[in-house]
Amino acid sequence: MAAEGGGKEMNEIKTQFTTREGVYKLLAHSEYSRPNRVPFNSQGSNPVKVSFVNVNDQSGNGDRICFNVGRELYFYIYKGVRKAADLSKPIDKRIYKGTQPTCHDFNHLTATAESVSLLVGFSAGQVQLIDPIKKETSKLFNEERLIDKSRVTCVKWVPGSESLFLVSHASGNMYLYNVEHTCGTTAPHYQLLKQGENYSVHTCKSKSTRNPLLKWTVGEGALNEFAFSPDGKFLACVSQDGFLRVFNFDAVELHGTMKSYFGGLLCVCWSPDGKYIVAGGEDDLVTVWSFLDCRVIARGHGHKSWVSVVAFDHYTTSVEESDPMEFSGSDEDFQDQMIHFGRDRANSTQSRLSKRNSTDSRPVSVTYRFGSVGQDTQLCLWDLTEDILFPHLPLSRTRTHTNVMNATSPPAGATIITNTSSNTTNGNNSGANTPGVNSVSTTLPRSNSLPHSAASGGGISSGIMDSAIATGVSKFATLSLHDRKERHHEKDHKRNHSMGHISSKSSDKLNLLTKTKSDPAKTLGTLLCPRMEDVPLLEPLICKKIAHERLTVLIFLEDCLVTACQEGFICTWARPGKVGLLSSQNQASSPSGTVV
Repeated sequence: MAAEGGGKEMNEIKTQFTTREGVYKLLAHSEYSRPNRVPFNSQGSNPVKVSFVNVNDQSGNGDRICFNVGRELYFYIYKGVRKAADLSKPIDKRIYKGTQPTCHDFNHLTATAESVSLLVGFSAGQVQLIDPIKKETSKLFNEERLIDKSRVTCVKWVPGSESLFLVSHASGNMYLYNVEHTCGTTAPHYQLLKQGENYSVHTCKSKSTRNPLLKWTVGEGALNEFAFSPDGKFLACVSQDGFLRVFNFDAVELHGTMKSYFGGLLCVCWSPDGKYIVAGGEDDLVTVWSFLDCRVIARGHGHKSWVSVVAFDHYTTSVEESDPMEFSGSDEDFQDQMIHFGRDRANSTQSRLSKRNSTDSRPVSVTYRFGSVGQDTQLCLWDLTEDILFPHLPLSRTRTHTNVMNATSPPAGATIITNTSSNTTNGNNSGANTPGVNSVSTTLPRSNSLPHSAASGGGISSGIMDSAIATGVSKFATLSLHDRKERHHEKDHKRNHSMGHISSKSSDKLNLLTKTKSDPAKTLGTLLCPRMEDVPLLEPLICKKIAHERLTVLIFLEDCLVTACQEGFICTWARPGKVGLLSSQNQASSPSGTVV
């Protein structure tokens, strides 16, 4: 683990860090904050949040940034790694009385150089729709607080919609609104639409259509954050009761659940292909959950306090499915090659990830990069690699992969492909000539190679199974598995493995598994919340203190990553090789990144 040492280093704020891609550097001239640059006294105020939108203007400066600090809301041109921030000229600035902005979200579908639709949630429960370019306030929802009086915790436009948006509150309720409809002058009356294990959904009863269209009541305590899947069909919610709940949004049905190790869950995000969800919270862990298998597949420990934001890096997530990149030479050459391949890889990641379920039997190596920031003022970056993901793929997929690796002559460089992600993880290119698969497996104890191997054997000899997995595990530097007794471990996971597949699709059967979830002591050690020794424990690639105050924002953009702390400073970290970008480069067409 890359934690700092004692003494002065503990309090030293890092201005750069190194990963396998190269050096990320803090750009001091690209810092955004209130115009006076004075640190904000954050006592009792809501977290600083940041939203981005690209308006595709012709100047090449299409990115816009919105952030809240205390009672204030700012809207600037975001110049990123290209030019210094000019804080004297906000496009729009608003100061609110009696309430504070808590969160915001741009509608990317309708954004133009002349107009943007920005939703802003507030601490007293209202939601405002504003246009910071036209400097208009078009509508205020829940104005009289008749719908919900509690703080707005998260607001997002429904993917693909120009008018629908979803709002969650500290009450544990979530509401679906349409910007075209009014909220009415009286408190809404509701009619039950659907009810399930610890959730219910109501429609609004009225003669004419009014907001809210739907009211979701989810779990117990505050609903802290939600996130739509990349295809917009599913919704992941994390609550103060410690549960991740994933819903089919249109069908209003529960797909699966997961329980934190302890305490509330505060943040959630989806992988670019929608196959994995990462959640973080008051247990100081990041937890990786498989959408397909409905179970925890890994936990990451690096933070020393609550995890406030998790986000996937779409631009560093990589898939290798044909000819591998073969690296030779020095580490410097290796970094140069990584930078060279970076942009192509980023642009095609989404489409290539979507192909992973095809019947193509070629070995695929995938590395998901995600990051987290926390109240410990630290930034952690994590790699989720094939050796964690591979044991948990469906059995038919495992068979195909195993047979390709062992029963037939592999395609050129197949074993190298399998190791690409792990070689790059530790920046070591010595693995280009990997020994035969079976020779690798003999160095690995069975209990460390695959937690669920006993359960997924099903007609495949354990030797073949172990050797296939060992290929991925052998050079993975950032994974540690707890030592455990082999017999007890196998017996445990035969039971859990079968439960996982029973619950994968049927919400009725899933409810049988979740009856005990009100008592944390009863959920520990079940499919909902495995014990620490029962799942792989990831260690961060880097873990760096980057602020004096707790961190509240982490966003990955194409040329940089953006962080923010509670003092109101929004920092831009240039990606390797992106520091010296010329201002003449046209960046208008670049995606604006993922806001989580």
